Amino acid sequence: MRYLLAVLALAALATLPMVFGDYGTGMLVGLAGYVTLATSWAMFSGPTRYISLATVAFFGVGAYTVAVLNEVLPYPLVLLAAAGIGATMALLVGLSTLRLAGIYFVIFSFGLAELVRQLITWFEVNVTGTLGRYIFLDLEAKHIFWQLLALGAATLALSAWIRRSRLGLALRVIGDDETVAAHSGINLARTKLVLFVASATIITLVGAIQAPRWVYVEPSIVFNPTVSFLTVIMALLGGATRLWGPLCGAVPLFLLFEWLSARFPDHFSILLGLMFMAVVYALPDGVLAALEKFRSKGNGNSATKPAKEANA
Repeated sequence: MRYLLAVLALAALATLPMVFGDYGTGMLVGLAGYVTLATSWAMFSGPTRYISLATVAFFGVGAYTVAVLNEVLPYPLVLLAAAGIGATMALLVGLSTLRLAGIYFVIFSFGLAELVRQLITWFEVNVTGTLGRYIFLDLEAKHIFWQLLALGAATLALSAWIRRSRLGLALRVIGDDETVAAHSGINLARTKLVLFVASATIITLVGAIQAPRWVYVEPSIVFNPTVSFLTVIMALLGGATRLWGPLCGAVPLFLLFEWLSARFPDHFSILLGLMFMAVVYALPDGVLAALEKFRSKGNGNSATKPAKEANA
């Protein structure tokens, strides 16, 4: 029954571009993209508690792969190439950096995004002699939304499977205490690497699928660090350790940020930083966890009240 409801829900969501106009469909594309980004980010960072700011590095690589290959390969092969490049890049990065932890990993992941942007900029300027590329693909916004919807559904399904598997259990143990995990016989490096590569590959595909929206692509557009920060805030707000947490955080925050960026374009970065601090300090475990605590507290009070009355 659950699978039937999921299929019906996907079918209903797929019809939304037929209802909304061009502007509404563009909003749906952005929303589906961030839901998928937040879910894939939480797939690795949620259980391990490794806060990664490298999202835009893989996102930008996916977009730039489409910009480079869209005129020489069929579109499905371009997406396959983007996924392969993203997975290879994540494998190399993971092998060299996943031994880091805490603030060191955060700093490195943020620096990685800037490093990739600078390398691509240098290559374009000094080797190809250009700074940007055009994307000529016959794809409308509704086609991009359908692809992101399918990728988002697959990401949620993969996350649900991982949570129920031995891999998910190993990741939770690693997140609680890596020393205990190592003494329990868990291969720390391999476990973290598998999830990091899977998460990064999905993020790369999101960038590749969304690339045709821009038509013209250059490093400053697709390597915007705001993508990384928005993804983290969305996942943390809903609850990075909950299956539906990233989705619950992405939907309201995306709509809020769209409104803020339109009303306060010169102060958007300041508002983004304030939002980040508010989420971290006020809701460290996310909205869903806070609701669960509030509900359990209410049930506890109602359960103890009759007992107190009986004692009286």
